[in-house]
Amino acid sequence: MSGRLNWLISDDASQTLFDRLKVASQYMLPKRWLTTLAGRIAAAEKGARTTRLIRWFVGRYAVDMSEAENPDIASYNSFNAFFTRPLKAGARPITSADFACPVDGAISQLGAIDDHRILQAKGHSFTTAELLGGDAALAEKFRNGSFANLYLSPKDYHRLHMPCDGRLVSMTYVPGSLFSVNPTTARGVPNLFARNERVVCVFESPDHGPFVMVLVGATIVGSMATVWHGVVRPKPANKIVQWTYADQNITLEKGEEMGRFLLGSTVVMLFRPDTIAFSDDWAAERTVRLGETMGHRPGF
Repeated sequence: MSGRLNWLISDDASQTLFDRLKVASQYMLPKRWLTTLAGRIAAAEKGARTTRLIRWFVGRYAVDMSEAENPDIASYNSFNAFFTRPLKAGARPITSADFACPVDGAISQLGAIDDHRILQAKGHSFTTAELLGGDAALAEKFRNGSFANLYLSPKDYHRLHMPCDGRLVSMTYVPGSLFSVNPTTARGVPNLFARNERVVCVFESPDHGPFVMVLVGATIVGSMATVWHGVVRPKPANKIVQWTYADQNITLEKGEEMGRFLLGSTVVMLFRPDTIAFSDDWAAERTVRLGETMGHRPGF
């Protein structure tokens, strides 16, 4: 009996049969084709049809447009323009603590990296090297460090911001699959964040040393973009591609925008040992907001 079928009929109480069927169906879906199609629809400028799509989405996912810099649904010329809308000034004050939450979303998991292993969900973990596209030297820097996986749902604000000050060191595109990254899939697909397409951004903080932000792609996520590069879409798309920035001074401050998803997904952050003590109220499944206190330097 195959591993997938064993998982489907297992008696794990954390997964209903319906959840298992939803996850199993993703192995059969043409995820790349669906994502390409969604990307074309999201980029299209179709006037009234685009407005109807946005209006439906706002109602379906209870999107709070009162927080948007531009709350007028009809003014967005494409779904992408709506989805990556900026917030109005002052909507997300940035904490004075050492580390600020970089997104609106929910905590999938967080805590200590066990040697090289990161918890994905009950019964599932992956290694830092797998997440980082096989870069063992980079992974070694975060051995026994700390991690946080933050999930952005469709209703959330989809720009990503810096958790602390940092100078950009490198960016790596890692090809992969495009499974959904919602909590149900995270509980059911092994190595989810280390098998999906992703963009690994490495920074050096003057106060906290190296840290990593990994933007994880997903089904229907048409693209990922950064403020220094734009949309990350190398060709061919089936090879690891790296950009280095040692000869450039690309420095971003805590709370400053660093990238965006063109539909919902997950960001995984890695910190070295003894760098961050997460806030006491941070726990799996808790809703978080951009700018709130994520943690402090241990002992401070």
